[in-house]
Amino acid sequence: MSDKFHKALTAIDAAHSEDPNVVTKNDTDNDTTVPYELHYAQKMTSYLDAYNAQASDLLRLAIRAQHLRRWEVPRSSYPATKVGYFGWRTYLKNRQAELAQQICVDAGYTEAESQRVAALVRKDDLRKEEEETQTLEDVACLVFLDDQFEAFEKNLNDEEKMVGILKKTWAKMSEKGRGMALQITMSDRCKELVQKALA
Repeated sequence: MSDKFHKALTAIDAAHSEDPNVVTKNDTDNDTTVPYELHYAQKMTSYLDAYNAQASDLLRLAIRAQHLRRWEVPRSSYPATKVGYFGWRTYLKNRQAELAQQICVDAGYTEAESQRVAALVRKDDLRKEEEETQTLEDVACLVFLDDQFEAFEKNLNDEEKMVGILKKTWAKMSEKGRGMALQITMSDRCKELVQKALA
Protein backbone atom coordinates (compact mmCIF):
# COMPACT_ATOMS: atom_id res chain seq x y z
CA MET A 1 0.00 0.00 0.00
CA SER A 2 1.56 3.29 -1.10
CA ASP A 3 1.62 6.28 1.23
CA LYS A 4 -0.70 8.30 -1.00
CA PHE A 5 -3.18 5.41 -1.24
CA HIS A 6 -3.19 5.07 2.55
CA LYS A 7 -3.71 8.84 2.96
CA ALA A 8 -6.60 8.92 0.48
CA LEU A 9 -8.27 5.83 1.93
CA THR A 10 -7.94 7.19 5.47
CA ALA A 11 -9.50 10.51 4.41
CA ILE A 12 -12.40 8.76 2.64
CA ASP A 13 -13.11 6.57 5.66
CA ALA A 14 -12.87 9.56 8.00
CA ALA A 15 -15.63 11.21 5.97
CA HIS A 16 -17.72 8.02 6.08
CA SER A 17 -17.27 7.87 9.85
CA GLU A 18 -19.12 11.19 10.21
CA ASP A 19 -22.37 9.64 8.91
CA PRO A 20 -24.91 10.03 11.74
CA ASN A 21 -26.88 7.02 10.46
CA VAL A 22 -25.67 3.76 12.00
CA VAL A 23 -26.09 0.02 11.53
CA THR A 24 -25.66 -2.66 14.16
CA LYS A 25 -23.14 -5.39 13.42
CA ASN A 26 -22.64 -8.57 15.40
CA ASP A 27 -18.96 -9.36 15.89
CA THR A 28 -18.31 -12.50 17.95
CA ASP A 29 -21.25 -12.10 20.33
CA ASN A 30 -20.87 -8.33 20.65
CA ASP A 31 -23.22 -5.90 18.91
CA THR A 32 -21.42 -2.79 17.69
CA THR A 33 -22.78 0.23 15.86
CA VAL A 34 -20.99 1.46 12.74
CA PRO A 35 -21.69 4.59 10.66
CA TYR A 36 -23.77 3.34 7.75
CA GLU A 37 -21.60 4.80 4.98
CA LEU A 38 -18.47 3.26 6.50
CA HIS A 39 -20.28 -0.08 6.63
CA TYR A 40 -21.35 0.35 2.99
CA ALA A 41 -17.82 1.29 1.87
CA GLN A 42 -16.34 -1.74 3.62
CA LYS A 43 -18.92 -3.97 1.91
CA MET A 44 -17.95 -2.48 -1.44
CA THR A 45 -14.28 -3.24 -0.81
CA SER A 46 -15.11 -6.77 0.35
CA TYR A 47 -17.01 -7.50 -2.85
CA LEU A 48 -14.27 -5.94 -4.96
CA ASP A 49 -11.74 -8.27 -3.34
CA ALA A 50 -13.94 -11.25 -4.21
CA TYR A 51 -14.51 -9.94 -7.74
CA ASN A 52 -10.94 -8.91 -8.56
CA ALA A 53 -8.25 -9.09 -5.89
CA GLN A 54 -5.79 -7.47 -8.34
CA ALA A 55 -7.85 -4.30 -8.84
CA SER A 56 -5.91 -1.07 -9.30
CA ASP A 57 -5.50 1.40 -6.45
CA LEU A 58 -7.52 4.01 -8.36
CA LEU A 59 -10.45 1.62 -8.74
CA ARG A 60 -10.17 0.71 -5.06
CA LEU A 61 -10.43 4.38 -4.10
CA ALA A 62 -13.41 4.93 -6.41
CA ILE A 63 -15.14 1.87 -4.96
CA ARG A 64 -14.52 3.15 -1.44
CA ALA A 65 -15.76 6.66 -2.28
CA GLN A 66 -18.94 5.57 -4.03
CA HIS A 67 -21.32 7.13 -1.46
CA LEU A 68 -18.99 9.84 -0.17
CA ARG A 69 -20.95 12.15 2.17
CA ARG A 70 -24.21 10.98 0.60
CA TRP A 71 -26.16 11.47 3.81
CA GLU A 72 -25.64 15.23 3.50
CA VAL A 73 -28.00 15.31 0.49
CA PRO A 74 -31.07 13.28 1.47
CA ARG A 75 -33.51 12.00 -1.12
CA SER A 76 -36.15 14.24 0.46
CA SER A 77 -34.22 17.31 -0.69
CA TYR A 78 -35.50 16.65 -4.23
CA PRO A 79 -39.10 16.24 -5.45
CA ALA A 80 -40.67 12.80 -4.91
CA THR A 81 -40.95 12.21 -8.66
CA LYS A 82 -39.00 10.24 -11.25
CA VAL A 83 -37.43 13.46 -12.51
CA GLY A 84 -36.59 14.42 -8.92
CA TYR A 85 -34.98 11.03 -8.32
CA PHE A 86 -32.74 11.27 -11.37
CA GLY A 87 -31.84 14.86 -10.52
CA TRP A 88 -30.83 13.73 -7.04
CA ARG A 89 -28.75 10.84 -8.39
CA THR A 90 -26.99 13.04 -10.95
CA TYR A 91 -26.15 15.69 -8.37
CA LEU A 92 -24.87 13.06 -5.94
CA LYS A 93 -22.56 11.30 -8.39
CA ASN A 94 -21.02 14.60 -9.51
CA ARG A 95 -20.61 15.83 -5.93
CA GLN A 96 -19.13 12.53 -4.75
CA ALA A 97 -16.73 12.53 -7.71
CA GLU A 98 -15.55 16.08 -6.93
CA LEU A 99 -15.01 15.24 -3.26
CA ALA A 100 -13.09 12.06 -4.12
CA GLN A 101 -10.96 13.88 -6.68
CA GLN A 102 -9.94 16.53 -4.15
CA ILE A 103 -9.08 13.88 -1.54
CA CYS A 104 -6.83 12.16 -4.08
CA VAL A 105 -5.09 15.43 -5.02
CA ASP A 106 -4.54 16.24 -1.33
CA ALA A 107 -3.10 12.75 -0.80
CA GLY A 108 -0.48 13.25 -3.52
CA TYR A 109 -2.05 11.76 -6.64
CA THR A 110 -1.55 13.55 -9.96
CA GLU A 111 -4.39 15.53 -11.49
CA ALA A 112 -4.85 12.84 -14.14
CA GLU A 113 -4.99 10.06 -11.53
CA SER A 114 -7.44 12.05 -9.42
CA GLN A 115 -9.62 12.75 -12.44
CA ARG A 116 -9.63 9.02 -13.21
CA VAL A 117 -10.98 8.26 -9.73
CA ALA A 118 -13.67 10.91 -10.25
CA ALA A 119 -14.63 9.45 -13.64
CA LEU A 120 -14.98 6.01 -12.06
CA VAL A 121 -17.15 7.39 -9.24
CA ARG A 122 -19.40 8.95 -11.90
CA LYS A 123 -19.30 5.70 -13.96
CA ASP A 124 -18.55 7.82 -17.03
CA ASP A 125 -17.67 4.94 -19.35
CA LEU A 126 -20.30 2.40 -18.32
CA ARG A 127 -22.06 2.42 -21.69
CA LYS A 128 -18.71 1.93 -23.42
CA GLU A 129 -18.25 -1.30 -21.46
CA GLU A 130 -15.00 -0.08 -19.91
CA GLU A 131 -13.73 -2.87 -17.65
CA GLU A 132 -13.06 -0.98 -14.42
CA THR A 133 -16.32 0.98 -14.67
CA GLN A 134 -18.24 -2.27 -15.20
CA THR A 135 -16.46 -3.78 -12.20
CA LEU A 136 -17.61 -0.87 -10.06
CA GLU A 137 -21.19 -1.24 -11.33
CA ASP A 138 -21.17 -4.98 -10.64
CA VAL A 139 -19.84 -4.43 -7.12
CA ALA A 140 -22.49 -1.77 -6.39
CA CYS A 141 -25.24 -4.11 -7.60
CA LEU A 142 -23.87 -6.98 -5.51
CA VAL A 143 -23.82 -4.83 -2.38
CA PHE A 144 -27.40 -3.74 -3.08
CA LEU A 145 -28.55 -7.34 -3.41
CA ASP A 146 -26.61 -8.50 -0.36
CA ASP A 147 -27.04 -5.59 2.02
CA GLN A 148 -30.05 -3.48 0.99
CA PHE A 149 -32.45 -5.60 -1.07
CA GLU A 150 -34.41 -7.21 1.75
CA ALA A 151 -35.07 -3.98 3.69
CA PHE A 152 -35.79 -2.10 0.48
CA GLU A 153 -38.37 -4.70 -0.57
CA LYS A 154 -40.13 -4.56 2.80
CA ASN A 155 -40.32 -0.76 2.73
CA LEU A 156 -41.49 -0.64 -0.89
CA ASN A 157 -44.09 -3.37 -0.39
CA ASP A 158 -44.85 -3.50 -4.11
CA GLU A 159 -43.96 -6.75 -5.85
CA GLU A 160 -44.36 -5.44 -9.39
CA LYS A 161 -42.06 -2.46 -8.79
CA MET A 162 -39.53 -4.64 -6.96
CA VAL A 163 -39.39 -7.15 -9.80
CA GLY A 164 -38.89 -4.24 -12.20
CA ILE A 165 -36.00 -2.91 -10.08
CA LEU A 166 -34.40 -6.36 -10.03
CA LYS A 167 -34.69 -6.63 -13.82
CA LYS A 168 -32.95 -3.27 -14.21
CA THR A 169 -30.27 -4.27 -11.70
CA TRP A 170 -29.64 -7.53 -13.57
CA ALA A 171 -29.39 -5.69 -16.89
CA LYS A 172 -26.59 -3.48 -15.50
CA MET A 173 -24.43 -6.44 -14.51
CA SER A 174 -21.89 -8.46 -16.45
CA GLU A 175 -22.09 -12.24 -16.64
CA LYS A 176 -19.44 -12.46 -13.93
CA GLY A 177 -21.45 -10.16 -11.67
CA ARG A 178 -24.64 -12.12 -12.30
CA GLY A 179 -22.89 -15.35 -11.39
CA MET A 180 -21.74 -13.86 -8.09
CA ALA A 181 -25.23 -12.48 -7.43
CA LEU A 182 -26.72 -15.96 -7.67
CA GLN A 183 -24.37 -17.08 -4.86
CA ILE A 184 -25.63 -14.48 -2.36
CA THR A 185 -27.52 -15.88 0.61
CA MET A 186 -31.04 -14.45 0.58
CA SER A 187 -34.35 -14.92 2.36
CA ASP A 188 -36.94 -17.13 0.67
CA ARG A 189 -38.96 -14.05 -0.25
CA CYS A 190 -35.99 -12.36 -1.90
CA LYS A 191 -35.12 -15.54 -3.79
CA GLU A 192 -38.71 -15.72 -5.03
CA LEU A 193 -38.55 -12.16 -6.34
CA VAL A 194 -35.22 -12.76 -8.08
CA GLN A 195 -36.66 -15.86 -9.75
CA LYS A 196 -39.66 -13.85 -10.97
CA ALA A 197 -37.37 -11.13 -12.30
CA LEU A 198 -35.26 -13.64 -14.21
CA ALA A 199 -38.19 -15.69 -15.52
